[in-house]
Amino acid sequence: MAYIYAMSDIHEELSLFKESLSLVDLNENNQLILLGDYIDIHSQDLSILYFIKELQEKHKEQVIVVLGNHEFMLLEDIQSKACSFNDTAVIDWLKGLPFYYETDTQIFVHAGVDEEAEELWKWGSEDYYFCSKYPHTTGKFFKDIIAGHITTSEITGTADYHNVFWDKQSHFYIDGDTRVSKTIPVLKYDTVSGEYSSFKKIKQDDNSYVWQEYVLKKSK
Repeated sequence: MAYIYAMSDIHEELSLFKESLSLVDLNENNQLILLGDYIDIHSQDLSILYFIKELQEKHKEQVIVVLGNHEFMLLEDIQSKACSFNDTAVIDWLKGLPFYYETDTQIFVHAGVDEEAEELWKWGSEDYYFCSKYPHTTGKFFKDIIAGHITTSEITGTADYHNVFWDKQSHFYIDGDTRVSKTIPVLKYDTVSGEYSSFKKIKQDDNSYVWQEYVLKKSK
């Protein structure tokens, strides 16, 4: 048995990211896929990038890091000299990040793909789609799409909804509006059964909190 975990839109909240990492089991068979927007627009605090880069180097082949629109804009700022950041190791690492990660049944991407291109989505999707597609898409696609970029509160039209959103067909959205919700949703996928689950933070009688796993999409 192996699991794939996914998180997105950390927005520099390193302590919250570390808290959500406690739910991730990175044994040799499992993977963690991060879907972009680790920083904020025109950020001067890039410590989260160092942390994620080191995490990926520690768990080679297990931690997959995808480019988000904020990282894309950072690279543009560096190229135009609008940003003075000059750590070449981190810059080269960012330049090498993919726009998406694909499995036999899934596409992990920051914003989305051009679904009208169907099975030719890799060639039919401009870079804009991968990083900045808006608005979100729902409905049936031939692979599951796991994305961030648009908050689940916006998608559901419910201001206090910050959990993973599944459209009951092929789309999972995992941007929990971290700065507002103070939590980073974790999507968990069982590669054997095909079950998707996530976690809720439950307040105890003593005012402490525990994480409780719940099923989003049952096994096949």
